[in-house]
Amino acid sequence: MTPLRVLIVEDDPRIAQLHQRFCEKVAGFEVSGLAATYEEADELATILEPDLLLLDLYLPDGNGMDLLRQLRSRGQEVDVVLITAAKDVAAVQQALRAGAFDYIVKPAVFARFEEALTKFAAYRQQLEQGDVLNQNDIDQLLHSHHQPKVMDRGAVPKGIDPLTLTKIRQVFADQEQQGLSAEEVGAQIGASRSTARRYLEYMVSISELTADVVYGTVGRPERRYFSFEN
Repeated sequence: MTPLRVLIVEDDPRIAQLHQRFCEKVAGFEVSGLAATYEEADELATILEPDLLLLDLYLPDGNGMDLLRQLRSRGQEVDVVLITAAKDVAAVQQALRAGAFDYIVKPAVFARFEEALTKFAAYRQQLEQGDVLNQNDIDQLLHSHHQPKVMDRGAVPKGIDPLTLTKIRQVFADQEQQGLSAEEVGAQIGASRSTARRYLEYMVSISELTADVVYGTVGRPERRYFSFEN
């Protein structure tokens, strides 16, 4: 089967690289290009003719929604998954009305990212099975990728409690400083440093956080954890 070609439109290089790594982990997809601006995205979409656009709404020289509308207006056969920090109802409504296949709120976690791409691959495969569809086929095409997914509490590995994981995610969603240590995270959620570090390393392993060793002016080097939005 020919891989589905993906064009990533994201102005933050770290996030673009993360989404590229996510794509490379999902079978049946290949990244055909990276675009950091509206103009570059428009040009590459025309030249490369990708199957799927991973599109941010906020670009330095334009709005991703305008790009989506422009692609639709000229009849380009490309589907779009929006990956954006925009959470307001108006943005989601506009995306759905413009024909976005899916909508992911940043920071994208791999499980949700993989779900979107897997559903898109199934959608494309179903379209290619024949020239005529019955009602059941049409219903699946129209509604399957918009069905809400029920969170499986057993989806995390042994030793990782979903409630504690949610608390740590909230810590990084609320924090404004550049990175946190395991000790700082533990203090905020009322857990030990070792417990916090176990969760943090798990989040690094699923590409939800990134970690780096920070060398201060005094004392030992410190491992700090960063959200991809910071």
